[in-house]
Amino acid sequence: MVSACIKLCKLFPIDIQVGQGKRRWRAARAATMQDVHLPMRSFELKNRTQVNEIKKLKLITAIKTPYLPDGRFDLEAYDSLLNMQIVNGVEGVIVGGTTGEGQLMSWDEHIMLIGHTVNCFGDAIKVIGNTGSNSTREAIHATEQGFAVGMHAALHINPYYGKTSHEGLVLHFRSVLSMGPTIIYNVPGRTGQDIPPLVIKKLAENQNFAGVKECVGNDRINEYTDNGMAVWSGNDDQCHDARWNYGARGVISVTSNLVPGLMHDLMFNGKDEALNKMLLPLMDWLFCEPNPIALNTALAQLGVIRPIFRLPYAPLPIEKRIQFCNIVRDIGRGNFIGNRDVQVLEDEDFILLGRY
Repeated sequence: MVSACIKLCKLFPIDIQVGQGKRRWRAARAATMQDVHLPMRSFELKNRTQVNEIKKLKLITAIKTPYLPDGRFDLEAYDSLLNMQIVNGVEGVIVGGTTGEGQLMSWDEHIMLIGHTVNCFGDAIKVIGNTGSNSTREAIHATEQGFAVGMHAALHINPYYGKTSHEGLVLHFRSVLSMGPTIIYNVPGRTGQDIPPLVIKKLAENQNFAGVKECVGNDRINEYTDNGMAVWSGNDDQCHDARWNYGARGVISVTSNLVPGLMHDLMFNGKDEALNKMLLPLMDWLFCEPNPIALNTALAQLGVIRPIFRLPYAPLPIEKRIQFCNIVRDIGRGNFIGNRDVQVLEDEDFILLGRY
């Protein structure tokens, strides 16, 4: 018969005797500390990702979310996109970011897609869930759920529209950093507010701070890398120089949705001005309108997703669709994902959804 005797001490540790054996046990902090700010987290091995595992990633794709005609996720197409990323050497994916249209998802959809990605691909690629929000309460709740379903790290943006002070930024980010590895995302063009270096330096003191996705430019990246921080360029057209001239760890990329193999070469194989020059027309085209409009159009033209848009996004005009076909031919169809010939889709080929 198994008997257990617990010797109480102040807080930690407690010895437990089970039968003839004895093992060391650490009490749950939530059971012994009265603290309303304790994070909902797990230290079980399956949920534990070391921050250094995230810091070493060089190529992370901000993955697209494809849709079915009724607006639900097209998981079959999504899985195909993920597999093409993995076989081409991509090391991580951002799930439900701007490119993945997390802003058009319910939180139920958002967390489901993170969980699906972890369950299907988590052993082959790092899954970084975009669980940021301009509401600290929502950011905390979504991040708890994201780590509970197994994501390896979180991506967090600063509060947008309802902007806050520098002290408010620090408090907002600290409220989620306690839960697990975290990348801070600075994109003033979307949020309307820069995250200045003084805020980042305070956040970098936290052991779960993995680094920064920085869109301000390579001078800012250099400032951080000189201080030993991991930084990913958020601008595809600057990522080659960021990586090889300014010390960036790599890139969180939109372009790698389309040409993951070439982006892998750009980040792993040393300086390659010729390759960078070849890719710049594609990168410029991808951002001729706010992302992800062009990417959605391109993936549909390549035949790897259905031509379905959740409004307010709408496809690029016909002249831009023709331009994309020319870019594909210049770079080489074999360098792009998918097996179908690139085609110019007509306006009536697209489905635009306002209710889904």
